[in-house]
Amino acid sequence: MLHMNKKQHGFSIVELLIILVVLGAIGLVGWKVFYSSSSNNINSNTGSQSQAAKTGSGEESQGSIWQQTATGWEAIKKAPDCPTQPMLKAPADISKVTAILYPGQTRGGNYKPHGGFRFDTANDNMVTVTAPLEGYIVKGTRYIADGENEVQYGFDIMNNCGIMYRVGHLRELPGNLQKIADTFPAPSSSSMNTNVNPAVFIKQGEVLATKVGIISAHNTFFDWGVYDYRKANEASKSAAYQSAHAEDKELAWHAVCWLQDGWLPNTDQTKLVALPAGDPTSGKKSDYCKQ
Repeated sequence: MLHMNKKQHGFSIVELLIILVVLGAIGLVGWKVFYSSSSNNINSNTGSQSQAAKTGSGEESQGSIWQQTATGWEAIKKAPDCPTQPMLKAPADISKVTAILYPGQTRGGNYKPHGGFRFDTANDNMVTVTAPLEGYIVKGTRYIADGENEVQYGFDIMNNCGIMYRVGHLRELPGNLQKIADTFPAPSSSSMNTNVNPAVFIKQGEVLATKVGIISAHNTFFDWGVYDYRKANEASKSAAYQSAHAEDKELAWHAVCWLQDGWLPNTDQTKLVALPAGDPTSGKKSDYCKQ
């Protein structure tokens, strides 16, 4: 009887082996689930990092780090490195460009640090303008063009690395940008800029406008200026230039010749430089572009 009682209260070797096998199987399944979950998290994080790399060190999630001060634009934290050259994409289809407005010249009686493009064969001012570089809309304007009853729009877009570009004389905007422009003061003859706060992120290649210029006058063009706030331009090192443009350090002292120096792909630069000048008076004269 004692032997039978011991057998009833214990486990045989076979039973112990079965229990160990079952526990081992459960542990294996649990490990696979944990590993799969960990792998998914790693892949998810890697994907986020890859996307951040594509958008310039996570610029969208980081927010704009540039602010305007009394002495010009300054970064409130260490600026990331700029993309390698060519840094920019052409802001429009260059095969449709008919003439170039050169940056750093006098046009219409005023000095223009920005340049631009003419599209004299475009129908109904239909030109698609796209963002040549990702960045943040930090300023914008809407105003009535001189002598015309047409509203014009413009935006200043700053990349966190310190490159800003200005697009102007935009006529029709996509819905997301129209909502921003609708917050600007009522259009008048003043083209004064309005700060956009918080700044709005724009992806490279995003559509900025679908029509440009003055439709009623069949004047199809838009302004484009590029400004490098990492350093002052060569023209601004001249005392005469500094004196002449002392009131416009923000733009005139940092504007660049986007037709040269590797700002655009070489093939694009070659085609654009070969086009005629858009301004009949100043021609291809430029304080920034090498002749």
